[in-house]
Amino acid sequence: MSDVNRGDRPLSPHLSVYRPQMSMITSITHRITGVGMTLALVWIVWWFLALSTGPNSFGAIDGSLTSWFGILVLVGSLWALSYHFCNGIRHLFWDMGYCLEKETAQKTGVAVFAASVVLTIVILLIA
Repeated sequence: MSDVNRGDRPLSPHLSVYRPQMSMITSITHRITGVGMTLALVWIVWWFLALSTGPNSFGAIDGSLTSWFGILVLVGSLWALSYHFCNGIRHLFWDMGYCLEKETAQKTGVAVFAASVVLTIVILLIA
């Protein structure tokens, strides 16, 4: 087996082999937003810890969290949470055996992105 000439072929298919599909995009986005929400949560917990330790440490972290970048991260985290919620509902339907056809899965993927943006805007308007 070790003398088989594999040439320059990759050992397994790579992302460049596949054409991006909506299910692939939603899956990758789900993972990336999960990591992003975790990092934002660490920042928010740090803010709460600084709040409990005193005004000096709170001022520094509060300045970063209420800056334009902090607001952008918080709004992005809100969108990520909305996306996870909508995509979770989509997965519940898949688990029940619904919406598994290729065309329907593509439409529900687009609907997840649209619904997450709408949900984020509605929450921001209410807040």
